[in-house]
Amino acid sequence: MNRFVAAERALRTAAPHELLDAVRAVLADQYGGEDVELFMADYGLTVLQPVSVLPHTLEPVSVHNSPAGRAFGSQEPYREDAGDGRARLHLPVSVRGDRLGVLSVTLPGDGPARERESELAEIASVLGREVMVAERDTDLYLQARRRDRLTLAAEMQWQLLPGRSSSRPEYELGAQLEPAYAIYGDNFDWSATADHLMLYVTNGMGEGIEASLLTNLVINALRNARRAGLSIADQAALADQAVYAHYQGRCYLSVLMFDFDLAAGRASVVDAGSPQLLRLRDGKVERVSFEAQLPLGMFEETDYVVQDFQVEPGDRLVCVSDGVHAVASPKGETYGDGALARAIHATRLLPAAEVPRAILRELTGHRGEAVPNDDALVMCLDWHGRRDDG
Repeated sequence: MNRFVAAERALRTAAPHELLDAVRAVLADQYGGEDVELFMADYGLTVLQPVSVLPHTLEPVSVHNSPAGRAFGSQEPYREDAGDGRARLHLPVSVRGDRLGVLSVTLPGDGPARERESELAEIASVLGREVMVAERDTDLYLQARRRDRLTLAAEMQWQLLPGRSSSRPEYELGAQLEPAYAIYGDNFDWSATADHLMLYVTNGMGEGIEASLLTNLVINALRNARRAGLSIADQAALADQAVYAHYQGRCYLSVLMFDFDLAAGRASVVDAGSPQLLRLRDGKVERVSFEAQLPLGMFEETDYVVQDFQVEPGDRLVCVSDGVHAVASPKGETYGDGALARAIHATRLLPAAEVPRAILRELTGHRGEAVPNDDALVMCLDWHGRRDDG
């Protein structure tokens, strides 16, 4: 049995809470690895938290200015000198573009690190898939993602999300919510098939548990309709009925919905409220406006109409909630389209998965305070299109 197969088998047969022990043992036995640690990205994407039994025995490391953070940001292995002729290898732990964390291991020398880098990167990828499966049965990895305690509303919101990034040949996706540990009601969702990508960006109403309950109702109503094979117009109509039936118009929720045809580069869109879309094309950022329709749950039995939207390879689409475009500075100046366009242009060289966090950092500087009084949601879609191999 070769080394990689042994490592893969060890991970697949390990108990959910013992994945780190399993990878430590196999890396030591098969590769001479030492000081093996798994770090998970926290909800705010500011630090990489060590996986260990609570309380944590290691200090978190920065996502922005640490060797492990460099591997996380670039999504490429990163080697550093560990002293005494040894090399420390930091390997991104990701699943289909969803960035989970970093696996770090010290090897006997720089030569072995270079020779085994690609093989160890594959092991880190296997570990990522096993972590996602293990999260059904243990809280260990979810606990490692949090730098602070989540509010109950935030716990409910994070459990709704499909991930924070995703990639396929046709597109790359990234999204982030702030404040990460005390979310109100904003949310995002996506689902892909062989030929379609559906995206939803919701702008919640209210605060705390009430906002979270409303968002949970809407997201699950949309998923229920989507999984029944309905169009996004019908999904919106059924979610609208579900919200109105429960709240009788007292509460409602805004949503921007897309159904992308991956082959044609064409989308059907339902704009039911306040999330806004900006497009970066050929170096120019512009606001994309759709015909505004009523938010979900405002009135009984609202009919929703789809609009057509065309995307081109190279387009970057950035969707934001009103906690971004409407936020005010200490002087009362709204962030608005101008500042947002500048932020999108300034982040044009970053991958889609890093853009939301970068824009939210810029927004914090504009706001002038660390803790916002509303949710802020940024979603970024880089459209590559489907290659015609014919």
